[in-house]
Amino acid sequence: MPDDTLTPRAIVEALDRHVIGQSEAKRKVAIALRNRIRRSRLSPEEQEEITPKNILMMGPTGVGKTEIARRLAKLVDAPFVKVEATRFTEVGYVGRDVESMIRDLVEASYHMVRQAAMDEVRPKAEDLAQERLLDLLTPSRRPKPQASNPFEAFFGTAREPERPHDPMPEDNEDRRSLRRQLEMGLLEDRLVDVTVEENPTRPGLLQIPGAEGMGSVGEMLQGILPKVQKEKRVTVQEARRILRDQEAQRLIDEEAVTKRALDAAQSSGIVFIDEIDKVAQAGQHSGADVSREGVQRDILPIIEGTTVNTKYGPVRTDHILFIAAGAFHVAKPADLIPELQGRFPVRVEFTPLTRDDFRAILVEPESALLKQYQELLRADGVTLHFTDAAIEEMAAYAQRVNEETEDIGARRLHTVAEAVIEDLAFRAPDAASGDVTLDASDVRERLERLVANVDVSRYIL
Repeated sequence: MPDDTLTPRAIVEALDRHVIGQSEAKRKVAIALRNRIRRSRLSPEEQEEITPKNILMMGPTGVGKTEIARRLAKLVDAPFVKVEATRFTEVGYVGRDVESMIRDLVEASYHMVRQAAMDEVRPKAEDLAQERLLDLLTPSRRPKPQASNPFEAFFGTAREPERPHDPMPEDNEDRRSLRRQLEMGLLEDRLVDVTVEENPTRPGLLQIPGAEGMGSVGEMLQGILPKVQKEKRVTVQEARRILRDQEAQRLIDEEAVTKRALDAAQSSGIVFIDEIDKVAQAGQHSGADVSREGVQRDILPIIEGTTVNTKYGPVRTDHILFIAAGAFHVAKPADLIPELQGRFPVRVEFTPLTRDDFRAILVEPESALLKQYQELLRADGVTLHFTDAAIEEMAAYAQRVNEETEDIGARRLHTVAEAVIEDLAFRAPDAASGDVTLDASDVRERLERLVANVDVSRYIL
């Protein structure tokens, strides 16, 4: 969605297509996102002075906190990463350090930008892959591997020379005939030998504990040792994909991709820190709880603004948007250290879901839960329908179980829907194609058969 159309009202409407309820929360996050767009239109000097208005989300599980954060990132194509505060430990303890969240964000940004760059050159890569396919299908024109340096000659990893990016001329009738057959899809199942590259070291080899920012010895060796060339026999259809990816990798500028990835992470990245309430302290504690405040103090400079070293280069965190979330059943936002509280000026409170919310979640979002089951069963030739009364029964049941047991929000609907659909999903592949309609009595029968008493229902649902 272009920035010009991303008004706060449009942002809320976009969120409404995926998240039910929570109008006040959507309004506040829409304003925060729009402020980032406004900042991008200012002069570099003014941008430097305006810091993001970080958001603290408070509310029970399963009400849409994470989903709203994910959808915000998708609306503006921003790098996004979700982390859990409980995974981090204070410096000096065994566990992940807080800087790893920024390294994860940069990694996500790099893959996002690289994929966009690959998509930009895909048309040209398709043409070049077609020419290489013709070379493979015409043995006399296939280039011979050549060693470009002594390492490749020593290790036996001589590679196929790079073709010029201009297509080869149509120099004979055989090649023209093969081209026509390729374009008509007549050669998709023919086998050809394709040269693929393999890393000389396996991922994760020789990892150094505690050296997350520097990567592994294996990664460093990958940059020194030559790539291992391997012949692989595949169909023309698979060869086209392999060759297209190889040509796209040759066409993109890796240095430019890295720079764009770092800029995207620094200027528009979003970090979602879940379970922030688990590292808050209600009152004075000792023992293992001491490390909780240490985690908060380690997170603080990241949010205030610092420079984190990553394998792609240093990254400043001054303008990354941080969204923290927690249920805050026991601890309260006031139990966070004062410095951290002040770094989350936007407070968003989520309300528990009602029966009407549950009903809407089942049918209204673009990827509503019941729509997903309908599409899955349609793959087996079964067209599934739900009456309004059946949907109402499922919503009421989910609300009742949440009230009588642990309230897990909309996640309860997944358990209820799975119980209702289970028999049908099991029999669908063997049954004849046709329409199936579930009404309220069907829903009650399936749920009552699954949970014969309250104790079992508390355990299963």
